[in-house]
Amino acid sequence: MANGIQPDITDLPIKEIDISTILYIGYILIIAYIAVRVLSWVLMRLSERAGIYRISVTMAIPLLKIAIYSTALYLFITAIIEPSLSQLVAFAGLFGAALGFGLKDVFADIIGGIVITFERPYQIGDKIAIKEHYGEVIDIGLRSTRIRTPDDSVVTIPNFLVFNQSVESANAGKTEMMVVIDLFIDPESDAGLAMNILKDALVTSKYAYITANRPYTVLLDDFPFYKRVRAKAYVNDLRYEFEFKSEVTRRAWMAYSREGIRPPQVQRILPETADQNERTSERST
Repeated sequence: MANGIQPDITDLPIKEIDISTILYIGYILIIAYIAVRVLSWVLMRLSERAGIYRISVTMAIPLLKIAIYSTALYLFITAIIEPSLSQLVAFAGLFGAALGFGLKDVFADIIGGIVITFERPYQIGDKIAIKEHYGEVIDIGLRSTRIRTPDDSVVTIPNFLVFNQSVESANAGKTEMMVVIDLFIDPESDAGLAMNILKDALVTSKYAYITANRPYTVLLDDFPFYKRVRAKAYVNDLRYEFEFKSEVTRRAWMAYSREGIRPPQVQRILPETADQNERTSERST
């Protein structure tokens, strides 16, 4: 380089490949795999004891993967060749170009994984919605992100989607999360009483997280054939999102039943459809 000569990667001194070199490479791959799995498991366990810092602890996992896999790749290369610094830089450039042309999708996924790790549009433990999928992020890898949906399915999402798809994070790295609960009642029911009942069920829930910075609210919307009573509050742990919603809904409807507050009547919502069904039934008889 000092004499203006560009490094030629074809002149890389390739080591003799023997059984010991193959075993060494195998050890590198096995140790890297085990290290990622074990340390990820340890961090997940520690995160359960970290309280409000649970999600912050889990975000060390993607950084850990990048560090371990990068070290393993470096050891793999140096086990086969003995490059100088300039040759190593040239090889990295050629390798990047090869990825760009021949493995552009894989390369885009890896770059997406790095962007996700450092910019944190979402984190492990977040509840996110991307495309038609919604669920909790359970892993962020180099090539893909895995989320667990409400029906306990695991969906694998390529990391490159972060560049061309909007991602909605319900909790933005916090353990608490806003939950919206909608109840629909008959328009002739007592709306004020319905709002008070829903509020009581909300604030007395063991899952509710209510502070000055995390207030709750109960709203009413009046529609032609029904009224909607909406509660908005934070759950203390996003993993209890559906338990919170189910408990408040169940307790509110039990109280509605005792107070004579009814759900909307189908005949009132769809009067034309009901009349048409009656005429069809008369003709058939």
